[in-house]
Amino acid sequence: MTLLWIALGAGMMLAAFAAFGRFAGFHAQRPEDYAKTGQAIDLRRDLSGPILCEGVIYGPTGRVVSRFVGDFHARWNGNHGIMEERFAYDSGRSQTRVWQLHLNDDGTLQAAADDLVGAGQGRQSGSAACLNYRIRLEEDAGGHVLNVRDWMYLAPNGTIVNRSQFRKYGLKVGELVATMRRKEVA
Repeated sequence: MTLLWIALGAGMMLAAFAAFGRFAGFHAQRPEDYAKTGQAIDLRRDLSGPILCEGVIYGPTGRVVSRFVGDFHARWNGNHGIMEERFAYDSGRSQTRVWQLHLNDDGTLQAAADDLVGAGQGRQSGSAACLNYRIRLEEDAGGHVLNVRDWMYLAPNGTIVNRSQFRKYGLKVGELVATMRRKEVA
């Protein structure tokens, strides 16, 4: 009988953690939560031209596993955008990605890149934008396919603060925090 109570207690704790994560954690946010907060983000304006990105990647234990600097360039033709990203990691490794973006008049967003599995879907609303997609890691990183939720928040000075979580089988395996701001053109 004691084992039954222990198992029941453990099950209730797991259910409580799952409910917290779903209703009060990172995944509980919705774009509509930011509809009336601060200056409205417009990816066509705020992700345009030369952009400096600086950030860290946390592993599953919450410790920093990588630091990076990104050199981005984004250009828009109406609602269609292309953002070229070049990353330099603290390990000496480099990476490039080219995003094809489409922002609809209702704020919904579609995204594609060579390392995505399928298309990304998202929405901008108020001072934030969210993008969900599946990404295939490079072979030297295991080649895993991860589910990504990418949140971008516009700060009052025009900097975008980016927070992303990476999940496999529903479990968080990494997190990224970065800033993106326009580069000063000399």
